[in-house]
Amino acid sequence: MLLNLVSFFLDHIILGYDAHELIGKTPFDLMPEEECAKIKTSFFKITSRSQPIRDLENWNLAKDGTRVCLLTNGIPIFDKDGELQGYRGVDKDITRQKQNEAEKALINDQLRQAQKMESVGRLAGGVAHDYNNALTTIMGYTELAIIDQILANLCVNARDAIEDVGKITIETATKVFDSDYCADHKGFVPGEFVMLTISDNGFGMDKEILNNIFEPFFTTKDVDKGTGLGLSTVYGIVKQNNGFINIYSEPGKGTAIKIYLPRQGEEAVETQKEKTAEIPQGQGETILLVEDDLSILKLAQKILEGLNYTVLIAGTPKEGIKLAEDHTGEIHLLVTDVIMPEMNGLEISKQLKSLYPDLNCVFMSGYTANVIVRHGVLDEGVHFIQKPFSKSDLATIIRKALDEGES
Repeated sequence: MLLNLVSFFLDHIILGYDAHELIGKTPFDLMPEEECAKIKTSFFKITSRSQPIRDLENWNLAKDGTRVCLLTNGIPIFDKDGELQGYRGVDKDITRQKQNEAEKALINDQLRQAQKMESVGRLAGGVAHDYNNALTTIMGYTELAIIDQILANLCVNARDAIEDVGKITIETATKVFDSDYCADHKGFVPGEFVMLTISDNGFGMDKEILNNIFEPFFTTKDVDKGTGLGLSTVYGIVKQNNGFINIYSEPGKGTAIKIYLPRQGEEAVETQKEKTAEIPQGQGETILLVEDDLSILKLAQKILEGLNYTVLIAGTPKEGIKLAEDHTGEIHLLVTDVIMPEMNGLEISKQLKSLYPDLNCVFMSGYTANVIVRHGVLDEGVHFIQKPFSKSDLATIIRKALDEGES
């Protein structure tokens, strides 16, 4: 069966291939693996009924490794025996339209989530306020009562998430958020914060659970095991104290919950100005970025391109490996999430080193470096950046990794 007719050869203009590179290939050969199976099913269902192809959206890989969405319209072509020989039609590049739709959907989701969390914060804040007042009256607690309540709730949740033997890790650090980071994260403000991280290696949570995790009375526990108020109370306490919460979790990999509370004193603004004054810039190097969270993928791409890097993006490990295999130029650095479906970041880096022996890597994770190393996912001493990261943090570690690779 021949599917490489008029429309297919015209695709070399859109996708950047030379015409001779398409000889002997079908349109399916230019599609990502997961897209190929889906489009094949749709294509043959349409053509088997001798129907025209109308507005068939299909994602393709351009010669430079970027993803291009085409809108295909055409008519099937059959030989005298009724066998499908291909199709004649027109492909339109609608990549920008699809990206705009995805960005609009993401913004709408973030707005709905922000509105929901505002309501949750008011309710949970009332619960936390009454609880903290009682503690203050009875025991004379102030700041320590807040931290104690946060730790108690989060450690109980971590304990319940662990089957048999496991680990709960508590860590503290300071974190600076710059204006670039806050512009992409609603509700965050620039400044210096104290970070409290509680991590476990329990069964983790999927995205559906994460979207509801702070809602009052939401719980995955049995009726007699929990009220669903623990995390909503923590959320209320943190918001009352002008702080933020980030949760990172993967099914089967565990959970890391990060609490950010404003650091007291006048040094915060000064420290932030010092750290953001000079941000290392790129020199046109090509970076392969692999991240399964779309919002983080887009944020990191935006930051890196703004720093004068050429960025190839992939939403899955397999897609990242395929991009690297098809890329004809140099890839100077791999920046990858650590915990992902299919394979982890270390496994990706090992596979890519067979193609690019001198390839250096920067690993990202919502889990802390100590937890990642202890779980045996990464070795000590690798280039590691913890989410959430600022533009300055990312720029600094990228430049460090690249410069070490040249030395």
